[in-house]
Amino acid sequence: MITIVGTGTWGTTLAVQLAQAGRAVRWLARDGGEAAALRRAGENRRFLPGVPIPPAVQIMSDPVEALADCSLVLLVVPSEAMRRNLRWLAPQLRALAANSADFALVSATKGLDVASGATMSALIRDELTELPPGMVLALSGPNLAREIAEGRPAAAVLAGTDAALTRQARALLMLPRFRIYTSGDVAGVELGGALKNVMAIVAGICDGLGLGDNAKAALLTRGVAEMARLGVAMGAQPLTFAGLAGLGDLMATCASRQSRNRHVGEQLAQGKPLDDILSSMTNVAEGVPTTRAAVGLARRLDVELPITELLYNVLFSGTTVTQAAAELLERAPRDELDAPAFS
Repeated sequence: MITIVGTGTWGTTLAVQLAQAGRAVRWLARDGGEAAALRRAGENRRFLPGVPIPPAVQIMSDPVEALADCSLVLLVVPSEAMRRNLRWLAPQLRALAANSADFALVSATKGLDVASGATMSALIRDELTELPPGMVLALSGPNLAREIAEGRPAAAVLAGTDAALTRQARALLMLPRFRIYTSGDVAGVELGGALKNVMAIVAGICDGLGLGDNAKAALLTRGVAEMARLGVAMGAQPLTFAGLAGLGDLMATCASRQSRNRHVGEQLAQGKPLDDILSSMTNVAEGVPTTRAAVGLARRLDVELPITELLYNVLFSGTTVTQAAAELLERAPRDELDAPAFS
């Protein structure tokens, strides 16, 4: 039994696709009203309209019922809501971990905790200290939800430190058109998924200003270097950022019109206030809080992130996008590979 926590676009997509592939799926909504509305509509009209929810999906609002005897829990909630959800589900998650060595808890959230800068797996381990570290996995990759919901092919990375348990979870999540690779670099996979949202806002700004494809390619290449630099400082493997959870996710998110973070960047380039942009969106743009978290981490770890710092100034300190672009172009020249991640 697979239990999915979170009724946003990605949670809906995973519930639909796993059920269509014949997996036993329970889907935990926030309350009875939301669960009833989803059952009544037969689709998630707010986040994924037009995609039917298979009748086999058991939509629930009681965590005791939803998590009873399941072997895999997918946490698919916004990063800012992760700690709150963990505390809501803690008794059931602890019981599952205590009663089965084969239980796995998977974070499918691409963000960082703003207060601490922690990845979602680190936050989970902080809240659920009884869980063996190997039980906490992370799923990430170039996964635009609507494409996957429509049955288009995609790939992802499932990262965990217990190789056997990670492979076991992969067997449950792998679908005919959703190929999953495994990795032991949990931090790198999570940081790739989170930090690429920052660069997607930058890509949107670049497109919104009409700076051209050369400029965007240069920005994103240097962006990958920043992602890897911070990742290495946090114990990640640099090559992870050249894989699906890094460069792959970056390519999809920065090129697609479906990307909410790229949309934020385009709107900023048009001069719209950040609060107005965010209030007009149905989904969460994780790149905004992740920018704040990444800058805090970089300052504590003494890691240079010039693009991320300038985006922070645009988002939170009143710098205009044209001023930020000019500052980047005025930076002193340097050797391309002199960053610690590549030395």
